[in-house]
Amino acid sequence: MRPPRDVAREVLETEAAAIRGLLPQLDERFDGAVALLQACTGRVVCTGMGKSGLILKKIAATLASTGTPAFFLHPAEAVHGDLGMIVPGDVVLAASFSGTTEELLQLVETLKRLGIPLVVMTASSTSPLARHADIHLPVAIDREACPLNLTPTASTTATLALGDALAMALLEARGFTREDFALLHPAGQLGKRLLKVEQLMHSGDALPKVTTATPMREAIYEMSKKGLGITAVVEDEDRLVGCISDGDLRRLLQEDDGTILGHTAGERMTHQPRTIPSGELAAAALKIMEDKRITSLFVCDEGGRLEGVVHLHDLWGLELF
Repeated sequence: MRPPRDVAREVLETEAAAIRGLLPQLDERFDGAVALLQACTGRVVCTGMGKSGLILKKIAATLASTGTPAFFLHPAEAVHGDLGMIVPGDVVLAASFSGTTEELLQLVETLKRLGIPLVVMTASSTSPLARHADIHLPVAIDREACPLNLTPTASTTATLALGDALAMALLEARGFTREDFALLHPAGQLGKRLLKVEQLMHSGDALPKVTTATPMREAIYEMSKKGLGITAVVEDEDRLVGCISDGDLRRLLQEDDGTILGHTAGERMTHQPRTIPSGELAAAALKIMEDKRITSLFVCDEGGRLEGVVHLHDLWGLELF
Protein backbone atom coordinates (compact mmCIF):
# COMPACT_ATOMS: atom_id res chain seq x y z
CA MET A 1 0.00 0.00 0.00
CA ARG A 2 1.30 3.41 -0.96
CA PRO A 3 1.61 6.22 1.58
CA PRO A 4 -1.52 8.42 1.49
CA ARG A 5 0.50 11.45 0.49
CA ASP A 6 1.80 9.65 -2.59
CA VAL A 7 -1.78 8.89 -3.60
CA ALA A 8 -2.74 12.52 -2.99
CA ARG A 9 0.15 13.80 -5.12
CA GLU A 10 -0.84 11.52 -7.99
CA VAL A 11 -4.49 12.62 -7.77
CA LEU A 12 -3.58 16.29 -7.75
CA GLU A 13 -1.11 15.90 -10.61
CA THR A 14 -3.67 13.98 -12.67
CA GLU A 15 -6.40 16.57 -12.07
CA ALA A 16 -4.01 19.45 -12.78
CA ALA A 17 -3.05 17.74 -16.03
CA ALA A 18 -6.73 17.37 -16.92
CA ILE A 19 -7.26 21.11 -16.56
CA ARG A 20 -4.11 21.91 -18.54
CA GLY A 21 -5.37 19.52 -21.19
CA LEU A 22 -8.38 21.78 -21.78
CA LEU A 23 -6.20 24.54 -23.22
CA PRO A 24 -5.54 22.91 -26.61
CA GLN A 25 -9.23 21.96 -26.81
CA LEU A 26 -10.36 25.61 -26.66
CA ASP A 27 -11.41 26.86 -30.08
CA GLU A 28 -14.10 28.97 -31.77
CA ARG A 29 -16.78 26.77 -30.21
CA PHE A 30 -16.01 28.27 -26.81
CA ASP A 31 -16.37 31.78 -28.26
CA GLY A 32 -19.68 30.71 -29.79
CA ALA A 33 -20.92 29.31 -26.48
CA VAL A 34 -20.10 32.56 -24.67
CA ALA A 35 -21.88 34.59 -27.37
CA LEU A 36 -24.92 32.30 -27.18
CA LEU A 37 -25.15 32.51 -23.39
CA GLN A 38 -24.63 36.27 -23.43
CA ALA A 39 -27.46 36.70 -25.95
CA CYS A 40 -29.80 34.51 -23.88
CA THR A 41 -32.96 36.46 -23.03
CA GLY A 42 -34.11 33.88 -20.51
CA ARG A 43 -32.14 31.72 -18.09
CA VAL A 44 -29.26 29.31 -18.51
CA VAL A 45 -30.70 25.95 -17.48
CA CYS A 46 -27.86 23.74 -16.22
CA THR A 47 -28.41 20.00 -16.16
CA GLY A 48 -26.54 16.74 -15.65
CA MET A 49 -26.85 13.36 -13.96
CA GLY A 50 -24.89 11.99 -11.03
CA LYS A 51 -21.51 13.61 -10.41
CA SER A 52 -21.94 15.77 -13.51
CA GLY A 53 -25.16 17.05 -12.02
CA LEU A 54 -23.37 18.14 -8.86
CA ILE A 55 -20.83 20.00 -10.98
CA LEU A 56 -23.58 21.70 -13.00
CA LYS A 57 -25.25 22.85 -9.76
CA LYS A 58 -22.07 24.67 -8.87
CA ILE A 59 -21.73 26.12 -12.38
CA ALA A 60 -25.33 27.38 -12.21
CA ALA A 61 -24.57 29.07 -8.88
CA THR A 62 -21.42 30.69 -10.28
CA LEU A 63 -23.27 31.97 -13.35
CA ALA A 64 -26.11 33.39 -11.26
CA SER A 65 -23.73 35.14 -8.86
CA THR A 66 -21.84 36.83 -11.69
CA GLY A 67 -24.70 38.33 -13.65
CA THR A 68 -26.01 35.44 -15.78
CA PRO A 69 -29.44 34.21 -14.61
CA ALA A 70 -29.15 30.44 -14.20
CA PHE A 71 -30.58 27.50 -12.29
CA PHE A 72 -30.10 23.72 -12.08
CA LEU A 73 -32.69 21.29 -13.43
CA HIS A 74 -32.34 17.59 -12.70
CA PRO A 75 -32.73 15.77 -16.04
CA ALA A 76 -34.63 12.83 -14.54
CA GLU A 77 -37.16 15.17 -12.96
CA ALA A 78 -37.30 17.17 -16.19
CA VAL A 79 -38.48 14.16 -18.22
CA HIS A 80 -40.97 13.30 -15.49
CA GLY A 81 -42.90 16.54 -15.47
CA ASP A 82 -40.51 19.44 -14.86
CA LEU A 83 -39.89 20.32 -18.50
CA GLY A 84 -42.26 23.24 -18.02
CA MET A 85 -39.41 24.97 -16.19
CA ILE A 86 -37.72 25.43 -19.57
CA VAL A 87 -39.30 28.19 -21.65
CA PRO A 88 -38.53 29.93 -24.96
CA GLY A 89 -35.59 32.28 -24.53
CA ASP A 90 -33.68 29.86 -22.30
CA VAL A 91 -30.43 28.09 -23.17
CA VAL A 92 -29.61 24.65 -21.80
CA LEU A 93 -26.08 23.87 -20.63
CA ALA A 94 -25.57 20.14 -20.11
CA ALA A 95 -22.65 17.94 -19.12
CA SER A 96 -22.12 14.24 -19.64
CA PHE A 97 -18.62 12.82 -19.83
CA SER A 98 -19.72 9.93 -22.01
CA GLY A 99 -22.27 11.91 -23.99
CA THR A 100 -24.65 8.96 -23.78
CA THR A 101 -26.64 9.78 -20.62
CA GLU A 102 -30.14 8.52 -21.35
CA GLU A 103 -32.03 11.18 -19.38
CA LEU A 104 -30.21 13.97 -21.22
CA LEU A 105 -30.84 12.36 -24.59
CA GLN A 106 -34.54 12.23 -23.74
CA LEU A 107 -34.46 16.00 -23.30
CA VAL A 108 -33.11 16.66 -26.78
CA GLU A 109 -36.35 16.07 -28.69
CA THR A 110 -38.28 18.48 -26.47
CA LEU A 111 -35.53 21.08 -26.64
CA LYS A 112 -35.51 20.91 -30.43
CA ARG A 113 -39.30 21.24 -30.52
CA LEU A 114 -39.18 24.32 -28.28
CA GLY A 115 -36.27 25.81 -30.18
CA ILE A 116 -34.08 25.83 -27.06
CA PRO A 117 -30.35 26.01 -27.87
CA LEU A 118 -28.24 23.27 -26.31
CA VAL A 119 -24.60 23.62 -25.22
CA VAL A 120 -23.01 20.33 -24.19
CA MET A 121 -19.75 19.52 -22.40
CA THR A 122 -18.62 15.96 -23.19
CA ALA A 123 -15.39 14.09 -23.79
CA SER A 124 -16.38 12.78 -27.22
CA SER A 125 -17.45 14.90 -30.20
CA THR A 126 -18.95 11.78 -31.82
CA SER A 127 -21.22 10.93 -28.89
CA PRO A 128 -25.00 11.14 -29.43
CA LEU A 129 -25.34 14.13 -27.11
CA ALA A 130 -22.53 16.04 -28.82
CA ARG A 131 -24.04 15.39 -32.25
CA HIS A 132 -27.41 16.81 -31.17
CA ALA A 133 -25.93 19.87 -29.48
CA ASP A 134 -25.91 23.31 -31.04
CA ILE A 135 -22.43 23.78 -29.58
CA HIS A 136 -20.19 21.03 -28.23
CA LEU A 137 -17.42 21.93 -25.79
CA PRO A 138 -14.88 19.10 -25.47
CA VAL A 139 -13.60 18.06 -22.04
CA ALA A 140 -11.50 15.06 -23.01
CA ILE A 141 -9.00 13.79 -20.41
CA ASP A 142 -6.28 11.14 -20.48
CA ARG A 143 -7.51 9.30 -17.40
CA GLU A 144 -9.43 9.70 -14.17
CA ALA A 145 -7.51 10.46 -10.98
CA CYS A 146 -9.07 7.37 -9.44
CA PRO A 147 -6.44 4.56 -9.14
CA LEU A 148 -9.00 2.28 -10.76
CA ASN A 149 -9.67 4.84 -13.52
CA LEU A 150 -13.37 4.55 -12.72
CA THR A 151 -14.58 7.19 -10.21
CA PRO A 152 -15.36 10.54 -11.88
CA THR A 153 -12.57 12.75 -10.59
CA ALA A 154 -10.38 14.35 -13.24
CA SER A 155 -13.36 14.50 -15.60
CA THR A 156 -15.55 16.38 -13.11
CA THR A 157 -12.66 18.68 -12.21
CA ALA A 158 -12.14 19.51 -15.90
CA THR A 159 -15.86 20.12 -16.38
CA LEU A 160 -16.00 22.42 -13.38
CA ALA A 161 -12.97 24.35 -14.61
CA LEU A 162 -14.51 24.77 -18.06
CA GLY A 163 -17.75 25.97 -16.45
CA ASP A 164 -15.79 28.52 -14.44
CA ALA A 165 -14.09 29.65 -17.64
CA LEU A 166 -17.50 30.15 -19.27
CA ALA A 167 -18.77 32.15 -16.29
CA MET A 168 -15.69 34.39 -16.16
CA ALA A 169 -15.72 35.00 -19.92
CA LEU A 170 -19.39 35.97 -19.61
CA LEU A 171 -18.63 38.21 -16.65
CA GLU A 172 -16.09 40.13 -18.72
CA ALA A 173 -18.27 40.19 -21.83
CA ARG A 174 -21.14 41.69 -19.82
CA GLY A 175 -18.91 44.34 -18.24
CA PHE A 176 -19.86 42.98 -14.81
CA THR A 177 -18.35 45.25 -12.12
CA ARG A 178 -17.51 45.12 -8.42
CA GLU A 179 -20.63 47.23 -7.86
CA ASP A 180 -22.77 44.66 -9.70
CA PHE A 181 -21.19 41.93 -7.60
CA ALA A 182 -22.01 43.80 -4.41
CA LEU A 183 -25.66 44.09 -5.41
CA LEU A 184 -25.88 40.31 -5.81
CA HIS A 185 -24.02 39.62 -2.54
CA PRO A 186 -25.58 41.96 0.05
CA ALA A 187 -24.91 39.56 2.92
CA GLY A 188 -21.97 37.50 4.04
CA GLN A 189 -18.25 38.15 3.83
CA LEU A 190 -18.19 38.98 0.12
CA GLY A 191 -20.95 41.53 0.40
CA LYS A 192 -19.37 43.16 3.44
CA ARG A 193 -16.08 43.63 1.62
CA LEU A 194 -17.91 45.52 -1.11
CA LEU A 195 -19.99 47.83 1.07
CA LYS A 196 -19.58 51.48 0.17
CA VAL A 197 -19.08 54.40 2.50
CA GLU A 198 -22.42 55.89 1.43
CA GLN A 199 -24.18 52.78 2.74
CA LEU A 200 -22.72 53.25 6.23
CA MET A 201 -22.29 57.00 6.71
CA HIS A 202 -24.37 59.18 9.01
CA SER A 203 -26.14 61.90 7.04
CA GLY A 204 -29.08 64.28 7.26
CA ASP A 205 -30.25 64.90 10.81
CA ALA A 206 -27.83 62.28 12.14
CA LEU A 207 -24.82 64.22 10.85
CA PRO A 208 -23.14 66.40 13.51
CA LYS A 209 -22.54 69.77 11.89
CA VAL A 210 -21.99 73.38 13.00
CA THR A 211 -20.77 76.54 11.26
CA THR A 212 -17.61 78.48 11.92
CA ALA A 213 -19.71 81.10 13.74
CA THR A 214 -21.36 78.59 16.09
CA PRO A 215 -20.48 79.24 19.77
CA MET A 216 -18.40 76.46 21.34
CA ARG A 217 -21.16 75.75 23.87
CA GLU A 218 -23.52 74.87 21.00
CA ALA A 219 -20.81 72.91 19.18
CA ILE A 220 -20.25 70.77 22.29
CA TYR A 221 -24.01 70.22 22.58
CA GLU A 222 -24.15 69.13 18.90
CA MET A 223 -21.39 66.60 19.51
CA SER A 224 -23.18 65.25 22.57
CA LYS A 225 -26.56 65.06 20.86
CA LYS A 226 -25.31 63.19 17.77
CA GLY A 227 -23.18 60.79 19.83
CA LEU A 228 -20.27 60.37 17.45
CA GLY A 229 -17.64 62.21 19.45
CA ILE A 230 -17.06 64.70 16.66
CA THR A 231 -18.71 67.48 14.70
CA ALA A 232 -17.99 68.91 11.29
CA VAL A 233 -17.44 72.65 10.93
CA VAL A 234 -18.71 74.10 7.66
CA GLU A 235 -18.94 77.40 5.84
CA ASP A 236 -21.14 78.51 2.95
CA GLU A 237 -22.99 75.72 1.08
CA ASP A 238 -21.83 73.15 3.63
CA ARG A 239 -18.20 73.32 2.52
CA LEU A 240 -16.16 71.42 5.10
CA VAL A 241 -13.42 73.54 6.64
CA GLY A 242 -12.69 71.79 9.91
CA CYS A 243 -13.87 69.62 12.77
CA ILE A 244 -13.93 69.40 16.56
CA SER A 245 -13.51 66.01 18.20
CA ASP A 246 -13.58 64.69 21.76
CA GLY A 247 -9.80 64.62 21.60
CA ASP A 248 -9.72 68.26 20.57
CA LEU A 249 -11.92 69.17 23.52
CA ARG A 250 -9.69 67.35 25.99
CA ARG A 251 -6.64 69.16 24.69
CA LEU A 252 -8.45 72.52 24.76
CA LEU A 253 -9.59 71.95 28.34
CA GLN A 254 -6.03 71.18 29.42
CA GLU A 255 -4.96 74.51 27.94
CA ASP A 256 -8.11 76.34 29.00
CA ASP A 257 -7.76 79.76 30.56
CA GLY A 258 -11.46 79.90 31.27
CA THR A 259 -12.42 81.39 27.94
CA ILE A 260 -13.08 78.27 25.80
CA LEU A 261 -16.86 78.74 25.87
CA GLY A 262 -16.39 82.32 24.71
CA HIS A 263 -14.94 81.19 21.41
CA THR A 264 -16.59 80.03 18.19
CA ALA A 265 -16.20 76.64 16.55
CA GLY A 266 -14.19 78.23 13.74
CA GLU A 267 -11.69 79.60 16.22
CA ARG A 268 -11.09 76.26 17.97
CA MET A 269 -11.55 73.75 15.16
CA THR A 270 -8.94 71.42 13.67
CA HIS A 271 -8.31 72.41 10.07
CA GLN A 272 -8.26 70.07 7.05
CA PRO A 273 -9.90 66.97 8.55
CA ARG A 274 -9.55 63.64 6.73
CA THR A 275 -12.21 62.99 4.10
CA ILE A 276 -13.31 60.21 1.77
CA PRO A 277 -15.66 60.06 -1.26
CA SER A 278 -19.07 58.46 -0.74
CA GLY A 279 -18.44 55.92 -3.49
CA GLU A 280 -15.28 54.54 -1.87
CA LEU A 281 -15.35 51.07 -0.32
CA ALA A 282 -15.86 50.76 3.41
CA ALA A 283 -12.68 48.69 3.57
CA ALA A 284 -10.72 51.69 2.29
CA ALA A 285 -12.26 53.89 4.99
CA LEU A 286 -11.26 51.40 7.67
CA LYS A 287 -7.69 51.27 6.38
CA ILE A 288 -7.38 55.08 6.47
CA MET A 289 -8.71 55.21 10.03
CA GLU A 290 -6.32 52.50 11.19
CA ASP A 291 -3.32 54.00 9.39
CA LYS A 292 -4.02 57.54 10.68
CA ARG A 293 -5.26 56.37 14.09
CA ILE A 294 -8.48 58.33 13.85
CA THR A 295 -12.07 57.33 14.56
CA SER A 296 -14.02 59.31 11.96
CA LEU A 297 -13.88 60.28 8.31
CA PHE A 298 -16.00 62.99 6.76
CA VAL A 299 -17.64 62.22 3.45
CA CYS A 300 -17.46 65.03 0.89
CA ASP A 301 -18.26 65.47 -2.78
CA GLU A 302 -15.75 66.67 -5.37
CA GLY A 303 -16.44 70.28 -4.43
CA GLY A 304 -15.64 69.70 -0.76
CA ARG A 305 -19.28 69.88 0.34
CA LEU A 306 -20.13 67.77 3.35
CA GLU A 307 -22.34 64.72 2.72
CA GLY A 308 -21.87 62.60 5.83
CA VAL A 309 -19.50 61.05 8.33
CA VAL A 310 -18.47 57.44 8.87
CA HIS A 311 -17.28 56.33 12.30
CA LEU A 312 -14.98 53.48 13.22
CA HIS A 313 -17.82 51.86 15.18
CA ASP A 314 -19.76 51.60 11.90
CA LEU A 315 -16.99 49.42 10.49
CA TRP A 316 -16.06 47.25 13.45
CA GLY A 317 -17.46 43.74 13.17
CA LEU A 318 -17.79 43.84 9.38
CA GLU A 319 -14.62 41.71 8.97
CA LEU A 320 -13.56 43.80 5.99
CA PHE A 321 -10.11 42.25 5.79
